[in-house]
Amino acid sequence: MQQLKLWLLPALFSAATSQALDGVEFSGNAGAEWREFLNAGQFNSADDDQARHQFSASIEPELAWQSESGQHIVVFRAFGRWDSEDDERSHADIREASWLTYGDSWELKAGISKVFWGVTESQHLVDIVNQTDFVEAPDGEDKLGQPMLKLSLVQSWGLLDAFILPGFRERTFAGNDGRFRFAVDIAEDDALYQSDKEDRHIDLALRWAHTLDDYDVGLTYFRGTSRDPLFVPQFAGASPQPVALAPLYVLIDQFGLDVQATLDSWLWKLETIYRTFDDSIGTDYAAIDVEDYSAATGGFEYTFYGIAETDWDLGALAEYQYDSRDDAALALGQNDLFVGGRLALNDADSSEVLFGISQDLDDQATRSVLLEAETRLGDSMKLNVEGLLFHSSADDNLSYQLRQDDYIQLSLYYYY
Repeated sequence: MQQLKLWLLPALFSAATSQALDGVEFSGNAGAEWREFLNAGQFNSADDDQARHQFSASIEPELAWQSESGQHIVVFRAFGRWDSEDDERSHADIREASWLTYGDSWELKAGISKVFWGVTESQHLVDIVNQTDFVEAPDGEDKLGQPMLKLSLVQSWGLLDAFILPGFRERTFAGNDGRFRFAVDIAEDDALYQSDKEDRHIDLALRWAHTLDDYDVGLTYFRGTSRDPLFVPQFAGASPQPVALAPLYVLIDQFGLDVQATLDSWLWKLETIYRTFDDSIGTDYAAIDVEDYSAATGGFEYTFYGIAETDWDLGALAEYQYDSRDDAALALGQNDLFVGGRLALNDADSSEVLFGISQDLDDQATRSVLLEAETRLGDSMKLNVEGLLFHSSADDNLSYQLRQDDYIQLSLYYYY
């Protein structure tokens, strides 16, 4: 497991060594996934027909222990996947290996864990603590475990979370036979860092959250190594064309704001960030041109309850995405509109369907369509259906690289 920092693990279990582990609970899930791609991959080395079919199996076991007093909790959750086509997607990770204790107005967690920040549907700008597990899915929703020390203070003026993040995780990328890859190979084994401490740089993060009447407000700050890599071209000989791109992880400061307002049937959402870079990047890497920027995603979800005299609820979604860099080669949501719907059947199986389309307002031919549906099959099984379609005719748009990666996915999970 790439660059996973396990040196915190002995401390995680110190609270449990003096007591019997009679309270251990074992749970988790195992799944099978089938992806069917509608086109041959434009950058794949595998056989065209074979590359359209992708099967994988996953397992995610979890062990949890709680002391008799309830003041010490230890959780260990691992994840592993085997993939039939992409060797890089066959991977394993520790999603959680943490010890938690708490008092009347504080909580302390140490180890490896996952943290989610954000409120919007179409993208999560403020969610920066954990690294994206990109080989799992192209939507950025899956995250790698992050070593951390987290202190939470619960006060009348809000909840304050303070993080020390002592180990950096590099982003995962598809292999030569995988999908959602780019025209030039990613040389992830040759990753570069702005910090001379490389992946040992200690990052810091803060989040304050509070509820003010109908408004849930969060303010965030992050200082450290960016989870989003830049890319430095690698050349061979006198060729003017790069043979690979080396990920470059630079130091950033990021300020964030997220707001969610619940007003009757309306749910208003906003995420906005301002990110700054060190001026030395351009000096050290002449091929990299960065500038401070701001970005925002905001919109609403309006719910129609009991449509057509049924128990079904339909939420209408609309969000606008803005990025001050105004460059579709750097950001997918620089001037885009997302519209969609969420259908909840409110049945015993918790069946739900999410669908939507993201439209680039600068290029009418660039859009993506998504479909996500899920339902339970009895007490222990869950069925997921997912579809993602890309369309772009602009070769300077990031989504142009994915225009032949449309797929339908069927997943079946067993929970134990």
